Amino acid sequence: METVSPLEKALRALALTLVVVFFMFPIVWIFLMSFQTNETILRIPPTVIFEPTLSNYTALITGKLTTAAGTLDIAFMKNLANSVFLSVTSVALSLVLGVPAAYAFARHKFRGSEDIAFTLLSFRFAPPLLVLLPLTQYFQWMGLANTYIGLIWVYQLICLPLILWIVRGYFEDISADVEYAYRIAGHSWFATFRKIALPLAGPGIAAAGLLAFIFAWNNFIFALVLASADKQPVTVGALAFVTSSGIQYGQIAAAIVLSVTPTLALALYAQRYLVEGLSLGAVKG
Repeated sequence: METVSPLEKALRALALTLVVVFFMFPIVWIFLMSFQTNETILRIPPTVIFEPTLSNYTALITGKLTTAAGTLDIAFMKNLANSVFLSVTSVALSLVLGVPAAYAFARHKFRGSEDIAFTLLSFRFAPPLLVLLPLTQYFQWMGLANTYIGLIWVYQLICLPLILWIVRGYFEDISADVEYAYRIAGHSWFATFRKIALPLAGPGIAAAGLLAFIFAWNNFIFALVLASADKQPVTVGALAFVTSSGIQYGQIAAAIVLSVTPTLALALYAQRYLVEGLSLGAVKG
């Protein structure tokens, strides 16, 4: 067994500490900014010693933003609720549609299947600005502009291809012999899919769903153009903090903390499934 010298251990610990500090510093600094006023944030040189205040969070929760030009009404909590509703609904719909489709592409090879799968994936490659103008015109013609249904529909361009291709790989890594043996016992295709394939690919499905949720949560351009203020998510609602009297850095930092909290809590809760899902299929043979 190879022994590690004390010097090597110290160097490894130092390197790990530097990496953690490098990646965690922006998060910690934004968290500290959320408890400071604009005057404290813009102080030169900056300092970590300050008198904390909850005014930034109070402004977000009450919807009253006090600036040099007066008091502005903001709908940050409404935007936050919109983000939760749009992301959860979009991912749920994508899982309902994408998981069976991924299983079909993985188990049933037919003529043109690869072309169809690649076409669906190409929706993820296309930049949003490429499809934004025709989508806007179609939505206005169909009456879907500025509606939750329209936003959830367009969010499928983000979530569905991602879930389809990721979950398809997990189904392909599962041995088909297990399902075949279950089918021989007299069970239907749907029962095999529900009782065998889904449990075995569960961690992969959870990982794909979490990644799709993060991408949907961070979407900006679709909601900016296709929705009005009362239906916009938090990524667009944050523009309200850029006012005529200046940029409200404290409120922006508090908004970042509040908007990151749901995705962070979900990632921590699903951490075990995420690790299992991302490692599923890493070793074949």
